[in-house]
Amino acid sequence: MNILISNDDGIAANGIRVLSEELSKKHNVYVVAPDRERSAAGHSLTLHTPLRVEELENNNIGAKKAWVTTGTPGDCVKIAINAILSKEEQPDIVISGINHGPNLGADILYSGTVSCAMEGAMLGFPAIAVSLASMKTEYDDFKFTASFVSSLLDKLNGFKFPPKSILNVNVPLLTKEDIAGVAITELGRRLFTDDYEKRVDPRGKIYYWMAGELIKETAETNTDIVAVLDNKISITPVTYEMTRTETIADLNKVLCSDDFCQWY
Repeated sequence: MNILISNDDGIAANGIRVLSEELSKKHNVYVVAPDRERSAAGHSLTLHTPLRVEELENNNIGAKKAWVTTGTPGDCVKIAINAILSKEEQPDIVISGINHGPNLGADILYSGTVSCAMEGAMLGFPAIAVSLASMKTEYDDFKFTASFVSSLLDKLNGFKFPPKSILNVNVPLLTKEDIAGVAITELGRRLFTDDYEKRVDPRGKIYYWMAGELIKETAETNTDIVAVLDNKISITPVTYEMTRTETIADLNKVLCSDDFCQWY
């Protein structure tokens, strides 16, 4: 199959390199990635500056073709599908990652990795976001996660991805033997608290440094955070459909009672 890979850690990151090399063993892999780290970029797009794209003539990541852009993760997927890839190269699936660090709970709202996959879903393609739940970033650290993604694609053969949805995958940094299984989960709350340390620089100016602490989830909950802490691979179906449909009727009763909605 044709696979489009992107990320938010940049084209030179070990995570995207290992993933591309592994999936290229069985699939046609095309890579479009940022020229530098774009972590926590969220779902931003480049609107007011030129978006430059350069094909890597001799890419060393196993891909059939690879491009680097000056854009955000969302830019990479959008421009890949709409402008860079030919009709024959259009992806059967979009994969974002392997991210350097976890994307768990509500923190996915800030994630360039998850937003990258979401852009694929918004354009109508099946999409997966993959993260290594560790801050270690050596080449060998990503090998098991890449192998798992390859196996996951085999298992998902024939699975129909729901519209407007992606799968968010987080893999603990453990050996295959120490992984306690796969858990299909819901999103947890927050992985870290929002604490800031107030500091003073050498010139006497005040600045702040985000220094959150790990939040402990209740062990009984079926969340992605608990699964990873239990040494399991977490797979969470996530949708960008943000309409809270069950609230529409309640709002109509309050704001548009008796079919009258011109009270302004």
